Amino acid sequence: QVQLVESGGGSVQAGGSLRLSCVASGSIYRIGGMGWYRQAPGKQRELVASVTSIGTRTYADSVKDRFTISGDNAKNMVSLQMNSLIPEDTAVYYCKADLKQSWYGGVMDYWGKGTLVTVSS
Repeated sequence: QVQLVESGGGSVQAGGSLRLSCVASGSIYRIGGMGWYRQAPGKQRELVASVTSIGTRTYADSVKDRFTISGDNAKNMVSLQMNSLIPEDTAVYYCKADLKQSWYGGVMDYWGKGTLVTVSS
């Protein structure tokens, strides 16, 4: 069993900051990468940012220069520092991990339950 637990969501005014964290636990052999996705009401889930185990980072164009993702391989943790938030950032944010549960197993995606971020104007 693998669990991803997110924390740090909440409500903030435009221009403010929030920090999201996600910890993966359970039967984990190796994590290849972790990331954050978001889903706004009536919209599809989209990638916000991701980081691989070797530190390669990817950002959505809409959050570049405002959000920073960081990973801690030793703690199976990923964080997302969100600055200069705008109302369009309002969404449920989900953590995802690409991981193997054994050396012989394949890579599978695991998701957290999500944390709500609300940005008011």
